[in-house]
Amino acid sequence: MAIIILLLTVLFLVALFSVQNAVPVAITFLFWSFEASLAIVIFLSALCGMIAGAIIASLMRFKSSAKKESKKPSSDISQS
Repeated sequence: MAIIILLLTVLFLVALFSVQNAVPVAITFLFWSFEASLAIVIFLSALCGMIAGAIIASLMRFKSSAKKESKKPSSDISQS
């Protein structure tokens, strides 16, 4: 529950910061160039960072749980 509250607080602060900086800016990335509101750029950047962080955390959690599973001793019934 604390993580959800923290996440919502961060999202609120990013949204507030974005709205206060709603100036159009030129975005250039590799071969693309376009204009967008700074608010949208900031919000989408923060959102992508949160998604990337969640994916990395999930992968690390999955990897550590897989390690724990492989360390468990297996009981072999066919030793009779």
